[in-house]
Amino acid sequence: MIDDPATAATSEDPVTGLRAVRSLRELADRLETLQVARARQLGLSWQEIADALGVTRQAVHKKHRKEL
Repeated sequence: MIDDPATAATSEDPVTGLRAVRSLRELADRLETLQVARARQLGLSWQEIADALGVTRQAVHKKHRKEL
C-alpha cells in the first residue's frame, strides 16, 4: 500500500491508481466546500467564488447553497 495518494495515483496497478484518484477527488471536494464556506463568511459573492473555481456562478451556487 502506498501512503501518498499523489504517488499512488500514478501506480502501475490500476486498482491502486483508481482508489487514489477517488481519495484525491474526495479530498478536493471537502477542501472546496471548506473554502467556499470561508469565502462566503468573508463576504465574497457567488460570482467571485465561481471565477476563482473556473465555473459558472450557477454551478457553484447549486453545488454549495445547501451546505451553507
